[in-house]
Amino acid sequence: MFRNQYDTDVTTWSPAGRLFQVEYAMEAVKQGSAAIGLRSKTHIVLACVNKANSELSLHQRKIFKVDDHIGVAIAGLTADGRVLSRYMRSECINYGYTYESPLPVGRLVVQLADKAQVCTQRSWKRPYGVGLLVAGLDESGAHLYYNCPSGNYFEYQAFAIGPAHKLQKLTWNASLRNSQNLLEMTSSRMHYLL
Repeated sequence: MFRNQYDTDVTTWSPAGRLFQVEYAMEAVKQGSAAIGLRSKTHIVLACVNKANSELSLHQRKIFKVDDHIGVAIAGLTADGRVLSRYMRSECINYGYTYESPLPVGRLVVQLADKAQVCTQRSWKRPYGVGLLVAGLDESGAHLYYNCPSGNYFEYQAFAIGPAHKLQKLTWNASLRNSQNLLEMTSSRMHYLL
């Protein structure tokens, strides 16, 4: 897994043009617990698998309320997810205090992506090892975004992160175009998490 001198910090590029620290953070997301987000025109569903690592430990929360209109599900390092959800919560509070209106979901996602991207260009930081599904409702409707450790963000109708995300994406691509009922989407796809 270690790649000699090219994985010591995040600003060292390998001869192949790769940043191994960012790839390690992306791998932490793949090895985390599964999280799923489904969006219709008016509603959003977030779900996570909460399993304890052993009989002597408790599971950790993977879904957090950011504001009255925004929630987040995480996969990867839970400590990094809590740090980023606390950051999003404070951004929502500051925006609401300043402008007396709720923070638009797209703006919050861009701020979160900027914060994650800064960690990929500073040698004294490490990338956040967590992927976030940010779900929210605002004036323009329901939104579901995926933020990855590299600082990229994408909007989806349905998305899964965690161990079986590739299988879930392949299964959903064809069927989501025809399905508009959120209850139908949720009930037919939740068995992939278990």
